[in-house]
Amino acid sequence: MSGIKITCVIVDDEPMALNLVESYVDKTPFLELKKKCSSAIEAMEYIKKEPVDLLFLDIQMPDLTGIAFSKMLPEKSRVIFTTAFDQYALEGFKVEALDYLLKPFDYAEFLTAANKANTWFSLVKAEKSNVVSAEKEFLFVKSEYKQLRIKLADVLYFEGLKDYIKIWLKDNPKPILTLMSLKSLEEELPATHFMRVHRSFIISLKNIEVIERSQIVIKKQRITVSEQYKTKFLEYINSNSLNL
Repeated sequence: MSGIKITCVIVDDEPMALNLVESYVDKTPFLELKKKCSSAIEAMEYIKKEPVDLLFLDIQMPDLTGIAFSKMLPEKSRVIFTTAFDQYALEGFKVEALDYLLKPFDYAEFLTAANKANTWFSLVKAEKSNVVSAEKEFLFVKSEYKQLRIKLADVLYFEGLKDYIKIWLKDNPKPILTLMSLKSLEEELPATHFMRVHRSFIISLKNIEVIERSQIVIKKQRITVSEQYKTKFLEYINSNSLNL
């Protein structure tokens, strides 16, 4: 279940509590802090524009309580409540919080709760990948005012160019150009067949011809595996290698 990054927001009206949870998030490799908010109202405005996976959410706050705010969140966002009052525990679990941290809590307690979130998001991602890999055989992409049906089995690799993507296909010397980000495309592709190996490349795993040092060769194109993605790629290679 390694390799995922969970984006998060901390919401608390006490500055010391905000800073403490921030220090805990910074120590936790799979958490990525997007914002600290001193009120649920501020967090609500941010999440409208930038959705996140996880909120570390104080319950007792002025204007809008953490419990009330949690009921307004997008379905994909989950909550770990942080509070000094244990009487809210039952209500917290009723709104399907992943965990409930009673102040003051130390890093070990925080990490236990964060690991629950890591497990939950990993399972969701795995389930989504299984469904996609079982069902998705093609994508529709917009190119030159047309919707083109791209068969995933024909894709060699995707190349990102700022806001555009080049889709390189078998038996097609010219790529298809479409307006899309690699990040959004990556979420749509079956993880069992495609892997991001560079900030500008997602490759078709079954079309790898040669791996030479840190480069992948697909139809004479050499694609470098960057440090950010090397561990995950090596895990894939090792799991599919013969141990002679």
